[in-house]
Amino acid sequence: MAIGSGLGAQVGIAPEATYGTYVAPTKFIEFTKESLALQKTTAQSAGIAAGRLVALSSRRVVTQRQASGSLEMEVTTKGMGVLLQTLMGTSVTPVQQAETDAYLQEHLLADTAGKSLTIQKGVPLTTGVVTRKNFTGCKVVSAEFSCEVGGMLTAAFEIDARDCEETSVLAVASYPAMSPFHFAQMTLKTGAFGSEVARAGIRKVSVKYERPMATERFYANASGTKAEPISNDQVKVTGSIEMDYVDTVLDLLHTSDAATSLVWSFDGAEIAPSYNEAIHFAIPAIHFDDAPPTVEGFDVVRPTLNFTGLYDGTNPIGISYTSTDTTL
Repeated sequence: MAIGSGLGAQVGIAPEATYGTYVAPTKFIEFTKESLALQKTTAQSAGIAAGRLVALSSRRVVTQRQASGSLEMEVTTKGMGVLLQTLMGTSVTPVQQAETDAYLQEHLLADTAGKSLTIQKGVPLTTGVVTRKNFTGCKVVSAEFSCEVGGMLTAAFEIDARDCEETSVLAVASYPAMSPFHFAQMTLKTGAFGSEVARAGIRKVSVKYERPMATERFYANASGTKAEPISNDQVKVTGSIEMDYVDTVLDLLHTSDAATSLVWSFDGAEIAPSYNEAIHFAIPAIHFDDAPPTVEGFDVVRPTLNFTGLYDGTNPIGISYTSTDTTL
């Protein structure tokens, strides 16, 4: 019997072989907040019958079903591969580094066709009985990563799902030993691609990836559920950097609108000599949209520079992840 509150909740995930077809969860996420919920479209008969003042309950029908919501978590040193693959689109197999226990995952930006998840959440009743809600056909439509002074690296994934059912059994949750990435491990570099230099005064960084998709593909012969969403616009990569005004390097890039490469990294504990637990975000070309520094009082000048990530014509946008995970 579980604890009868959010302390007894669980979220499990599994990649799907076929969009919208349930797969029992194989990995369990240590999440901080979720909002996944079924959305149904109903229609009520408006037929007139002599003397009937209220519409008949038996004439209410469900015409469409879908689901959506968010999944928020701390980014950890194990178990992130499936979510990163579903966000970025490249099919990834972890590559062993030399003959060590370190395995590298290179998640490069690609189309996400065929990349969907089953997400199962267990929600406890106050009695300790855990109800299950199984979301199938889950596509990641956006994800935002953020870290600030004194904090953890966090991620918020926005999910679009085909359906929700409550019949498949609740999986037994298990969690590997792992650690969160955090501010003390953070570095931010900008400059020419491949020779980026660490920037001083950085206090907070956020990066967001948006995957615009046609999510309303409802057709006949599908029992009111939709076909797999497909990309219908270019990927949007945006972010922000909050810093103390210790130099003018980034400010001048804002003024000139010149491109610079950005590498945002977290390096954790050593797995083996020369290999650490790590996650690196690489955007080969960013342009600063705003804001130049302003003085708002006696305190240290602290600008926040918002940027847009673009393709430099050669080098891919990617997220690399090094862990002891031998599979996603």
